[in-house]
Amino acid sequence: MEAAADYQYAPLRIPPGTSRSAAATMLSLQADTGGWELLRLQLHADGTRKVILRRRARLSYLPGPVI
Repeated sequence: MEAAADYQYAPLRIPPGTSRSAAATMLSLQADTGGWELLRLQLHADGTRKVILRRRARLSYLPGPVI
C-alpha cells in the first residue's frame, strides 16, 4: 500500500453543460502535460463533474492543473 504523502492531489470542478468528450479532452491534456492521473470522478444531477486528480509528489516540478 502506498502512503498518501507520496501523492499530490488536485480537486477540480467541471461546469454543467460541458460535453463528455470536452471533459475527457481536458483531463487527458492534464495527464499528458502535468503527469496527473484520474483518481475519482463524480457526476452530479445538475451536470457538474467533480474530479480529483493525483500525481506522484516527485513530479511537483510539473505544472498544476489548468481547467
